[in-house]
Amino acid sequence: MTARWVVDEVAPARDLQVTWQPISLFFKNEPEEGSEYHEPVWFTHRLLRVLESVRSEGGDVEQLYLEYGRRIHHDKDRDFDVADALDAVGLDVIHAKAFDDDAWDAEIRTRMDIGLALCGDDVGTPIIAMDDKHGNRAGYFGPVITRVPDTETSLELWDALRTMISVPGFWELKRTRTEKPDFGDPPTISAG
Repeated sequence: MTARWVVDEVAPARDLQVTWQPISLFFKNEPEEGSEYHEPVWFTHRLLRVLESVRSEGGDVEQLYLEYGRRIHHDKDRDFDVADALDAVGLDVIHAKAFDDDAWDAEIRTRMDIGLALCGDDVGTPIIAMDDKHGNRAGYFGPVITRVPDTETSLELWDALRTMISVPGFWELKRTRTEKPDFGDPPTISAG
C-alpha cells in the first residue's frame, strides 16, 4: 500500500523521482526451510532477482514491481510465471532466467544493506529514504498503511514525514494495526 501511496498520490504532486530498491525478506528474516514463511519469501526473493536483471538493462522496475503487486495482492496468485509478468509490462522475457540465478543475490544484498544502513536493522518493509532539510540521506521503516489516503491526506502524511526526518533524536511512531490492507483497484500498468 505504501508503494501505491507514493506512486499514485505523492510522486505526481511532489514531483518525486522514485528509485525502487530491493529488500529481501528471505535474506532479512532467514526463515527455516519447511516453515510456513519460507516458500512465500523465497518466491518474492527470486522476483527481486528478475527486478535486478531488468534494472541492469535500464528497464522499468516500477511497472514490473506494480505488476508483481497486482498479481500477489489482487489476483491472490503467489506462484505466477515471472515471464508472464514481464510480458504484461512489455519487458523482455529473457529476464525470467534471473529468477533462478543466484548471481543476482549479491546486488540485492548490497542495495538492501544501503537501505538498512539508513534506518537500522530492526525494521522490515517498506523503507523510504530521502534527504533531510540539511541534505543528509536518512531513512524510515514505513509508513505502514492499510489503504491509500485521498490526495490531500496523502500529501499531509508525506509532508509530516519530510518534517520528522529532520528532527534529531526522533526514532519511532507506532500503533497497533486494527484492520487488514484494502488494496483497492489494481494498479494501472503501462506496457513498454
